[in-house]
Amino acid sequence: MKEIWHFINSGKCSPAFNMALDEALLEWHSEGKINPTIRFYGWNPATLSIGYFQKVEKEINLEAVEKYDLGFVRRPTGGRGVLHEHELTYSVIVSEDHPQMPKGVTESYRVISQGVLEGFKNLGLDAYFAVPKTKEEQDLLKSPRSAVCFDAPSWYELVVEGRKVAGSAQTRQKNVILQHGSIILDLDEVKLFDLFKFSNDRVRERMQKGFSQKAVAINQLREHPVSIEEAEVAFKSGFEKGLEIELQSYTLSEEQINHVNEIVQKRYGNDEWNFRK
Repeated sequence: MKEIWHFINSGKCSPAFNMALDEALLEWHSEGKINPTIRFYGWNPATLSIGYFQKVEKEINLEAVEKYDLGFVRRPTGGRGVLHEHELTYSVIVSEDHPQMPKGVTESYRVISQGVLEGFKNLGLDAYFAVPKTKEEQDLLKSPRSAVCFDAPSWYELVVEGRKVAGSAQTRQKNVILQHGSIILDLDEVKLFDLFKFSNDRVRERMQKGFSQKAVAINQLREHPVSIEEAEVAFKSGFEKGLEIELQSYTLSEEQINHVNEIVQKRYGNDEWNFRK
């Protein structure tokens, strides 16, 4: 018998609601109220999310965020800035003590990302895990050159033809792992690079040029573009295969939604949280 995990497809939600729901799921799982859970979601409006530790003033061009009518939110996870636009976003909530979860962050990341890997295979893409080998690559992990998420491979990042195709981040709280990530279908590189501050135009130009050699969107790799619905089917069965689980749809109660909205008020819908130094 395969273990049954919950599956939630939230569709497009506001940036604050998205982060609050991920946090609430972590909380409920830590209290034993829900099974391990996989959630798919999108963003309305398209959003720039930044990592927990990023400095807005130093790294983010807020005028561009406004110009493009983007949402803006600080994630509870680390990592760098991500433009959530034409993508499928996923989150995985599972206990650190789950028998399938290795103790180390890096190893658990690999196990969870196996589901994403299988999803890419379902779309006919030959994805594999990147392991930074050279000292330079390992140093880059410790101090990335830019605030843009897709700019460097992390441990066990997913790549196709040597270029990064998914970016993920993880946090652990209350003995629960929350990993969420972006599976990019299409990407507007000019818009993405407009959202960050660079010391000068030359640096930006160099970064942007290098970026297209390091990262790629799914639809750049395929003859026929993938719709969000096709991606959802591919990655849902990918997670079932990769984690050897069965996913069963789960619907939030009114009480649960109210609790998520309380977290929105307290944190993610709040300038104090999003713009803190």
